[in-house]
Amino acid sequence: MAYNFKDEMSKKERFTSGHRLCAGCGAGMACRAIMRALEPEEKAVISNATGCLEVSSFIYPYTSWEDSYIHSAFENASAVCGGVEAAYNALKRKGKVSGDYKFITIGGDGGTYDIGFQSLSGAMERGHNMTYFCYDNEAYMNTGIQRSSSTPRFADATTTPSGSVSDGKKENKKDLTEIMVSHHIPYVAQTTFMGNFSDFHNKAKKAIHKEGAAFVNVLAPCPRGWRYETDLLPDICRTAVDSCIWPLYEVIDGTYYLNYEPKKKLPVEEFMRLQGRFSHCFKPGNEWILEEAQRYVDERWERLLNKL
Repeated sequence: MAYNFKDEMSKKERFTSGHRLCAGCGAGMACRAIMRALEPEEKAVISNATGCLEVSSFIYPYTSWEDSYIHSAFENASAVCGGVEAAYNALKRKGKVSGDYKFITIGGDGGTYDIGFQSLSGAMERGHNMTYFCYDNEAYMNTGIQRSSSTPRFADATTTPSGSVSDGKKENKKDLTEIMVSHHIPYVAQTTFMGNFSDFHNKAKKAIHKEGAAFVNVLAPCPRGWRYETDLLPDICRTAVDSCIWPLYEVIDGTYYLNYEPKKKLPVEEFMRLQGRFSHCFKPGNEWILEEAQRYVDERWERLLNKL
């Protein structure tokens, strides 16, 4: 979908300032870009799962949302959005509503990969005309930095602490993007924002305006959980992409498209070194951790290239 990037950036904000998200949080930046993908004449209904974004952007009676907003539970954000979309279609057939509405669900990885997975899978399988955006910060950040199924292997979290008897989380990160592809929905994408604004905006616009169900997975670092200084956010996002830990790709009607291939593929350890949650991986004797992390990413990257 062709568009003028300068014009997109000059649109009126529909996710406004004044929220209470942490400095350096990826979720707020993601929401600004998501809402900017809407056209001025389009209206939207937002279903937001419980989490960091919800508790920070909608504190009654204050809100950062210019559009209709529903705070849903952790487990049912997709079902709520699908229900609203179905109700809208029924009312439109009866001539009781008019106008162009878009239906958007937003949730963190806890409310998407884990607690809300059954709701998400059901909505995608039923084919509701809605878009789900996951801001993936790789742990339950709102409730104390507990590990989720999105937390990468070896990461230090409060429920998978590193120490004398543990090297952090033992399991690899769930590949939710590929799970969504297996639902055979019209549009699935993976993206991030810092250093990749154009990619994020383009995919948000495609997803929202693609007829049928769509899913976009957004890497959204968390300064508290990942333990980095806020000014490192752009570097972390870029390094995640350039090391192929978080490839930028999309699947449109079943066909894979790689949106960016690094000219020089960075070592995985450059991404890990920027975050305190991986600091234990660099201690003497833990060289095997870095080797294993690199091997895993290389295998996943080659597997993706083979799908193109």
